[in-house]
Amino acid sequence: MSDESPFREREPITTADALTVLVEGELEVLGRMPYSSNATFLVDIEHPVASVQGIYKPAQGERPLWDFPDGLFRREVAAFLISEQLRWNLVPATVERDGPLGVGSVQLFIPADFDLHYFDLVDDPQHHFTLQRLCVFDYVTNNTDRKGGHCLIDREGHIWAIDHGLSFHAEFKLRTVIWEFGGDPVPAGIITDLHRLLDEPLPEAVTEALSALEIDALATRTRAIISAGTFPIDPTGRRYPWPMI
Repeated sequence: MSDESPFREREPITTADALTVLVEGELEVLGRMPYSSNATFLVDIEHPVASVQGIYKPAQGERPLWDFPDGLFRREVAAFLISEQLRWNLVPATVERDGPLGVGSVQLFIPADFDLHYFDLVDDPQHHFTLQRLCVFDYVTNNTDRKGGHCLIDREGHIWAIDHGLSFHAEFKLRTVIWEFGGDPVPAGIITDLHRLLDEPLPEAVTEALSALEIDALATRTRAIISAGTFPIDPTGRRYPWPMI
């Protein structure tokens, strides 16, 4: 990338329109995103509905992991679909599609103040309900890498969560920076939404991306939060990602 910022502003876009653009738009790779362990690219996406930017993670750019199967990009898509099923609007629109470097995930890029992160946002009580949702979301999806920098606030003040490739493992591997709410009661509205996740069929893209054991573990973690009625506590003090931001 050149010294001039490749990121550009855009008008707000609905999730439905974003999905149309992400699936049908023409992708142009602008460059590789820094500080990413796997190949992650910023792309321009042109479509009659809108011109947006996206984050493209091709399958061929993934590093093999001993504890996760290939195809981490599909877990990015699954996280978006679970967020949508919960009606929480936490994860930017994300799709699986072919691109200049082969099949992968493409996620709507969020113009944000990248100097702000979770540890800034949690200081403001107006963000607590969204961050409580995110806390539960990470527990249910078994996020192993919720860094502070993976929480973004856009120009309209909406908080988004990104980077979910290392999620949904059947073995409990939660690592997150969100522990401020530990032991507090989970709001009733969040519990109601979790019941919806159990009662409604999972989207086909989720069941295709995850193993039967992972799908069963997803339901087990969801039932555990409902039964406990409180936010998780880390008695070990070791369930933090590194680096934390």
